Amino acid sequence: MSSSYVSPLSRRGLLAAAGATGAAGLVTVAGPAAASSPRRSAALVVHGARVFTGTSDHGGRARAVAVGRDGRILAVGTDAEVLRYVGRDTEVVDARGGTVMSGVHDGHAHPMDAANRSLRPSLAGAEQSVEELQKTLTGFLKDSADQEPDGWLVVEDWNPVGLLPHGTAPHHRMLDALPTRRPVVLRGGDGHNLWANQRALDIAKITASTPDPVGGKIVKGADGKPTGVLKDDAQPLVSRHIPEPDEARLADAAARTLAEAAASGITTFMEAVVGRAELTLYQRLAGSGRLPQRIVPALRVETDLTKDPAAALAYARELRADFAGVRGLRFGTVKVFLDGVIEYPAQTAALLTPYLDEDGRPTGHRGDLYVTAADYGRLSAAFNAAGWQMHAHAIGDRAVRTSLDGYAYALRRTARRDLRNTTAHLQLVHPADLPRFAALGAVPCMQLQWATRNTWTMDALLPYIGAERHRRLYPARSLERRGAALSGGSDWPVDPLQVWNQIRTAVDREGMEGEGALYRAQEGLRRTSSLLMHTLGTARQLRTEHLTGTVERGKAADLVVLDRDVTRCPVADISSVEVRLTLVGGTVVHDAQSSAGRAAAARVTRAAAGPRPTAYTAVHGGRHASCGCG
Repeated sequence: MSSSYVSPLSRRGLLAAAGATGAAGLVTVAGPAAASSPRRSAALVVHGARVFTGTSDHGGRARAVAVGRDGRILAVGTDAEVLRYVGRDTEVVDARGGTVMSGVHDGHAHPMDAANRSLRPSLAGAEQSVEELQKTLTGFLKDSADQEPDGWLVVEDWNPVGLLPHGTAPHHRMLDALPTRRPVVLRGGDGHNLWANQRALDIAKITASTPDPVGGKIVKGADGKPTGVLKDDAQPLVSRHIPEPDEARLADAAARTLAEAAASGITTFMEAVVGRAELTLYQRLAGSGRLPQRIVPALRVETDLTKDPAAALAYARELRADFAGVRGLRFGTVKVFLDGVIEYPAQTAALLTPYLDEDGRPTGHRGDLYVTAADYGRLSAAFNAAGWQMHAHAIGDRAVRTSLDGYAYALRRTARRDLRNTTAHLQLVHPADLPRFAALGAVPCMQLQWATRNTWTMDALLPYIGAERHRRLYPARSLERRGAALSGGSDWPVDPLQVWNQIRTAVDREGMEGEGALYRAQEGLRRTSSLLMHTLGTARQLRTEHLTGTVERGKAADLVVLDRDVTRCPVADISSVEVRLTLVGGTVVHDAQSSAGRAAAARVTRAAAGPRPTAYTAVHGGRHASCGCG
């Protein structure tokens, strides 16, 4: 199903105008002699394609696209119609039957945390015995022996349900047995769990008498002493003591991260948890010409600030004012965590009815709701009145209902239906709340690469919520049937960056690594719905659909050229799509034929073998950014 480009015959036009993020190897084929005046000729023409426009013609006649010299789409149509725009210096690309479509819009991701994580060793979500884990960690210690005795060992992508045999509870004693005096921290791949050794606990002054912070939990044993496991907003008690990475090194890692995203076909991100540090990093990237995507930063409102809407709004406005001049950033969204994660052992997602124990018996535990509906409603009303959009992390059905109750209150107070208030993740939604999204004009942003049978949905979940609730996991089609306008996101780096597998999994609910389909008949989407969800649907969420999200004359040329026809190839083949070309505003930001493009694509391939936790709380040293599922 894949196709390849011929060797370049011309280096004119578009590439000459490409900025620092542009690739160096755009491949062209010879076009016809100039048939139009230079004034009307295109900078780039892609022909021989299946054009998925995202409009009523998405399955129709369009086979070619012309990109104007202003970075906008000049024409969409048949080969004959569009090739008329070829001039003497027009770059011409033969797609050879592959797809041209809007670039992917990721409505919930954490690329700056992905950059941060890339600088540290990773456990890659492995399931290991305590002995095997200790052996792996000893290897990491040897690799950084020059950091003895006080340098922190921070290891990413620890699997909180991965200690074997299953049910083994992590304890700091297991880490204390390592041959080191160093503080050791394992960051859960789900972002909601952190495991520290005694040295790290001592540095943080965490003892049996340390109270749980708002929105977090210090796990304690039967003796009342900390076990070393910290959940959600308790994680910064330790992580704030971890030294920050060198700024230049972090910026280089972030540039590589965003290049990987461009190689995956992503042209727009919503960075789902942002504070001053992340904005400063984006400012540095933009200033050095290394910000290839459009970025919508979701400014995090901390839990304690949700009770003071005026102060929260002032904080958001201050950040927007300080970074308003950074090219590529579009402000207007704030993020709030309403709960945690649903999987065992965290079980911090807020449920309407209690969790079950491992034998299927009801418990008294309904998870943790970090913000009340009344507080969220007042906060939403204040931000909506000022033109800001809300973005809520809500995994459990009680948290989802809380978000909707808040949006209903805000709608009554402001009558603003145009802001696209969003609820992210929606792992479990009560049936009564499904039609409320359309009624309120709220957007469900879903991460459907999670919707497959695996350890996370089966072993760590099914016994603890029961079969009836389990059948309602990730209710994408149910929401669509009730009129909701779906949007999509990856929650990267909680999940590996597998954009096209994500789009495929929304359809077959199995994906390339699933152990079977997860309620495909009930909740699988049509292929067209999934493609629209991850392009136009997310553009609507981000309020950029006037500019991007479809392939139409006059819109920004945020486009991808793929190696196959994703509208007709077997659904399973979508996972292995290769992105040949990515453009943002008409500028090449990824060219698979260039050396930089090949390197970025190779990093994407390697990362695809990584872990798949769910939803996350990013902790950058002392900066707590609860996100991912949120």
